Amino acid sequence: METNTITVMIESPKGFGQKFDFDEKENRFRLNKILPAGLVFPYDFGMIPHTKGEDGDPLDIIVLEERGTFPRCLMDCRIIGAFQCEQTERDGKRMRNDRIVGVPDVSQLFSEIKELAELPESILNQLEHFFKNYNEQAGKHFRVIARLTAAQAQKLIEDGTLT
Repeated sequence: METNTITVMIESPKGFGQKFDFDEKENRFRLNKILPAGLVFPYDFGMIPHTKGEDGDPLDIIVLEERGTFPRCLMDCRIIGAFQCEQTERDGKRMRNDRIVGVPDVSQLFSEIKELAELPESILNQLEHFFKNYNEQAGKHFRVIARLTAAQAQKLIEDGTLT
C-alpha cells in the first residue's frame, strides 16, 4: 500500500437517502437521519476508524467509488485531498468539520487520480453543494473554506489519529 492509503468504513453508501452512524458501544449501525426526497449520497460516505475530528466524531470521508458498496464495508483508499470546512450548528457554535476525499485502491474509473485538483470541476462543485444542502436541511450552515492537497489531507488524518 502507498503511504497515503488508509482503511475506511462506509456508513452511508452511494445512492442512499439515509444517514447511518456506526455506534461503537452497540457495535452496529444506527439510523441517524433520513434525507429529504431527492437528496442522496453522491458517493460512499463513511469514517476513518481510530480518528477524532473537532466535532468529537471520527473523521469523515467521501469515497469516489464507481458503484457504491454497503454499510460497514471496509476498503483501502488512497487519499487525494480534502475539503476544509466550517460548520455552524443550530445553536451558533462554529467548528471545523472537514471532509477527506479518497479513492478505493481497486478503483478503475478513478485509478489515475492522485490529487483532488485532478478531478473535474463539476464533480468538486457537486460535492461542495451536496455537503452544503445536506447540512442546511439539518438547520446548520456549512461552507468550504479550502480545497486541500493529498499531503494536507494526510496531515489532517495524522493530527486526528487516536493513540
